[in-house]
Amino acid sequence: MNRVQPILEITEEMEKILEGDISNSDRQRVIDELNTLLVKRDSFMNHLSEPYSDEELALGNKLLPINQKIQQKMNLLFSELKLEMKQMKKQKNSNRKYTNPYENVQTVDGMFMDKRK
Repeated sequence: MNRVQPILEITEEMEKILEGDISNSDRQRVIDELNTLLVKRDSFMNHLSEPYSDEELALGNKLLPINQKIQQKMNLLFSELKLEMKQMKKQKNSNRKYTNPYENVQTVDGMFMDKRK
């Protein structure tokens, strides 16, 4: 029985999902699918132990470049998400400053305080 085959199949499915064009509206669905597949793949990988057969070693060698491509695409997806979050935070801050431009101004210039009664 080949223990690496299900891992390879899940990895190829992950690659297929990441190959598609991921729009902003689909991003959450894609991330959820990838998380599900990662948990599934992790459970299979936890059951792997030595000794490995020649067939398992060959599949493992086939698996490594696919996994590296997946890692790069997931890093790209993560960086796009971080950039979008940073832009949203900046836009929110700009909107707040536009609504109340003198919110953070704390000057007492030009003000006379009469201390005598």
